[in-house]
Amino acid sequence: MGSLRPPKTAMLVAQRIVADINRRGNTVGDRLPPEKVMLDTYEVGRGTLRESLRFLELQGVLSLKPGPGGGPVVQQPDATSLATTLTLLLQFEHAPFRTITQARSSLEPMIAHLAAERLSAEQLAGLKSSVDTMRDHLDDQNVFLAENKRFHELIARGSGNAMFHYLIDALLQILDNSGHPEVRRSAVHQAHTRIYQALADRSPEAAATAMADHINDYIREAEHKNPEALAAPIVWGPPRG
Repeated sequence: MGSLRPPKTAMLVAQRIVADINRRGNTVGDRLPPEKVMLDTYEVGRGTLRESLRFLELQGVLSLKPGPGGGPVVQQPDATSLATTLTLLLQFEHAPFRTITQARSSLEPMIAHLAAERLSAEQLAGLKSSVDTMRDHLDDQNVFLAENKRFHELIARGSGNAMFHYLIDALLQILDNSGHPEVRRSAVHQAHTRIYQALADRSPEAAATAMADHINDYIREAEHKNPEALAAPIVWGPPRG
């Protein structure tokens, strides 16, 4: 039986850098120590340190500012790296886009159920703003798509479960942002209004039902009008459409 491959030194150093960020209480925008100090602290060569920093940059933990006075700056990671990883995993499984819609139909009603109990007043106000902005810009596809994504992300964040927040954000990034005809946008807005009202009423069952109806209506519409899009394989690359 073969032994597990030991972690690369650069990965171990990256983990130490993150541990030190947490230990020091660094926040977004804070600069990390200069390269010379980090080389002495972690007792590695310049190439290894730079590999560690580059990895953390790709994960969204740091940004690397060039030039004098530059260096690594702490950032807030988002779901982009998760979306990329999931996309690559699904691509190598030859999974279709239907995989994403099926995951959403299972997850989002449960998330809405939790959100009805946990949403803050500020988060509810954000949802109301999203619903109203969508209503006022049904003729603008870019605004519609942005508000559609914001609405679902706000509910996921409002569930109080960080895993759900990042997972829904990643799934929405993977999904194709193709256009919706205006009549369909109106139906989506009405669905969002029903979901919002159930959340505002603090009714978990009604919120879960409204969300399930919304996601399932989208799936039925897609299966009827554009089944090829759902059957298309997920690939890592520029957005389609």
